[in-house]
Amino acid sequence: MSDIITVSSASEPVQEPKINLLDFSQEKMVEFFLSIGEKKFRATQILKWIHHFGVSDFDEMTNVSKALKEKLKKIAEIRGPEVVNSLFSEDGTCKWIVRVASGSCVETVYIPEGKRGTLCVSSQAGCSLDCSFCSTGKQGFNSDLTVAEIIGQVWIAAKHLNNVPAKMDRSITNVVMMGMGEPLMNFDNVVDSMNLMMDDFGYGLSKRRVTLSTSGVVPALRKLGDVTDVSLAVSLHAPNDELRNVLVPINRKYPLAELLDAIDQYMSGLRDKRVVTIEYTMMAGINDQPEHVEQLIKLLKKVPCKINLIPFNPFPHSGYERPSGNAVRRFQESLQLAGFNVTVRKTRGDDIDAACGQLVGQVADKTRRSERYQSARQLSEA
Repeated sequence: MSDIITVSSASEPVQEPKINLLDFSQEKMVEFFLSIGEKKFRATQILKWIHHFGVSDFDEMTNVSKALKEKLKKIAEIRGPEVVNSLFSEDGTCKWIVRVASGSCVETVYIPEGKRGTLCVSSQAGCSLDCSFCSTGKQGFNSDLTVAEIIGQVWIAAKHLNNVPAKMDRSITNVVMMGMGEPLMNFDNVVDSMNLMMDDFGYGLSKRRVTLSTSGVVPALRKLGDVTDVSLAVSLHAPNDELRNVLVPINRKYPLAELLDAIDQYMSGLRDKRVVTIEYTMMAGINDQPEHVEQLIKLLKKVPCKINLIPFNPFPHSGYERPSGNAVRRFQESLQLAGFNVTVRKTRGDDIDAACGQLVGQVADKTRRSERYQSARQLSEA
């Protein structure tokens, strides 16, 4: 029998995907409008509609000509991540679970305190690092977020907060890149997103009110000072290399001496006298003992910093426990007696799993890390 050859009919022309304008910093928005034969001022005009007013429909842009609106509709769109769920804590904390293009979900948290409203933004679906005490890391890693998916979290939160009842009216005064993921492993998209946060035609935040938190990706941290001057926080969590190698495994590649040198380089490049925030998650019997505070004092004695102590927020099968209030207080007092500015982070939003280290989302893990973690859990329960 002869082979039968099937010839498919000609298909319809494939339509090019529309350009998502939420992906553009001011510089890239200018490039876009020049590329389609429009004036440069259109870039700032559209940026204001997107970020000042939260508009996603070109027809709502009242000072844009009809001809340009029709042109934009054919080639562009304004599309943020899909909001899958919104959760609200008794203490006023809000959490949004948003789905990104990979199909994974990430989490964004808003924490109100007095006149301050801090938005904690994710930079990756999952995390490319695997800090042993962080539930996010146990979910594995799927993908870096695009600019639209990072700044889209700010865009979504701003719109939602503008629509809450007047008695709960809140605004975003600070953004911290402390959500899911290691920001410096998604360098370009995070920098473009932070530029939009600080842009007058974006969210107009001060460089003092946008903070990038890193676990210590030293080469990227050295590069960071060439492109931005946002505030810096470093997830330290241990006062010596031996312990940090266990808690924050990237320390095996970039040990404390290299990290401290990179911090000094970045902070020395700032034009004002800001200090680095040192984040130190305290775990009972692990890094909260008198010898640890002595080592921390010695390690940081020449580093202009403030220290933020974070009592561990438990999650199932973590293997770590939260220290007692007395242990945290003694640790804080020892640091203060040594001359450090020390705060203890309040646990906020733990009733909706929005506290530090509890963000997990729904990650289509590409690393098999979550699979290995689940297997280890099952063995421990057997």
